[in-house]
Amino acid sequence: MRIEFLKMQGLGNDFFVFDAPHGTLSPIDSDKLRALADRHTGVGFDQALMLEPPRNSQSRVFYRVFNADGGEVEQCGNGARCIAALMYARQPELGRELAIESLGGMVRARVREEGLVDVDMGVPDFEPRSLPMEAPAELPAYSLEIDGAEIEFGAVSMGNPHVVLRVPDVKTAPVERFGPTIEHHPRFAQRTNVGFMQIVDRSRIRLRVYERGAGETRACGTGACAAVAVGRNGGLLDSEVRVELPGGTASVTWPGPGQHLWLTGPATTVFAGSIDI
Repeated sequence: MRIEFLKMQGLGNDFFVFDAPHGTLSPIDSDKLRALADRHTGVGFDQALMLEPPRNSQSRVFYRVFNADGGEVEQCGNGARCIAALMYARQPELGRELAIESLGGMVRARVREEGLVDVDMGVPDFEPRSLPMEAPAELPAYSLEIDGAEIEFGAVSMGNPHVVLRVPDVKTAPVERFGPTIEHHPRFAQRTNVGFMQIVDRSRIRLRVYERGAGETRACGTGACAAVAVGRNGGLLDSEVRVELPGGTASVTWPGPGQHLWLTGPATTVFAGSIDI
């Protein structure tokens, strides 16, 4: 079978984007996805985004998200921005404001003239069962013991699970040491993404993210949202925050509890191609 695809990226978070035949089941199994994700022998990507016909009359498209390890996940912030840009490019006559949907729910988007894309990532959910995470009650901070060290973290769902650790310097953050251990910790029934956040000031943070099923990536949209949500929930950040990631800078706006959170950043097409699988 031959697949026509686009390689897209947002802040260095890169995607293999393709239309699903008939929009029912994935035509690519997990082994093939892992092979395609290989950056030496395949196309290379952090996530594959499969586009299906919309399931809701208000939506332009339904998209499914597969990590580089072949596993399907609920949501991807940078992927949502790329899909919104693609849907606008395909049908600009329908306008720059649109809705798209995934397993994580409906996302509203705005495609700006200057190439930036805003996406409404919904209301952050701090309830432990939303991740899901094993915890007796919702708390502003939790702890884990890893390799004899007591790790304090915040936790939030942005349509997918996130743990956020505050670190003094992202350059020296123990991403490879703690990332996979926390991702697979038994407290997280569906595993979790792990963010390492350095607060520069109330309107600026630096962030590295170890993504569930993909390892550390150059950017993670939902990870940026989660870090700001956790930081603001703890009284450490303002409502508008610049998030500096290895792949570039995103902007996150969140008025506060019960309000919708918006993610802004670039989304571009790198190249188009086709591949036999």
